[in-house]
Amino acid sequence: MLQITRGVHTGRELLAQRCSKLVDSVIRVDHAGELGANQIYRGQMAILGHTKAGKTIQHMWEQEKAHKEEFDRLINKYRVRPTALLPFWNVAGFALGAGTALLGEKAAMACTVAVESVIVEHYNDQLRKLMDDPTFTDKELLDKIQRFRDEEQEHHDTGLEHGAEQAPFYRALTDVIKFGCRTAIKIAEKV
Repeated sequence: MLQITRGVHTGRELLAQRCSKLVDSVIRVDHAGELGANQIYRGQMAILGHTKAGKTIQHMWEQEKAHKEEFDRLINKYRVRPTALLPFWNVAGFALGAGTALLGEKAAMACTVAVESVIVEHYNDQLRKLMDDPTFTDKELLDKIQRFRDEEQEHHDTGLEHGAEQAPFYRALTDVIKFGCRTAIKIAEKV
């Protein structure tokens, strides 16, 4: 007698078929972060695009666009669910970029320094976790994260070179932005 059985898959089993929990979390949070970064630069360009800082901001934004495009591709490749908070990150990123740009070019650069310092630290943490995971074998993903980390460090350094530390209330401004970034990372890893 032939029996046909139908397998029931739980969400956890499907996740295992797609990718590990670590890779799922890495791609979700990085995708959200690159969307937020794009919106920050979009907001800064809306205010400062016509100033001498506009060319510098545009260059950094072009790199962020490429990062976002790559994480869009990885979301599909690994079948990762994007964060449910993408609409919020869209608005919050633009508001942060435009808001700091309204305070002036140096404040916009302080925003870049704050965000990128957290992101570089975050990417380094991810790289350590991925390299410590004996089941992780995707060298392409590792290489992309390393390249993006290096470009984010470049943005950080560019912000410093363009007077970020001379922004009014630099320490307070960057501390608040760093806290917001770290909070957004923790939320996006799960939600």
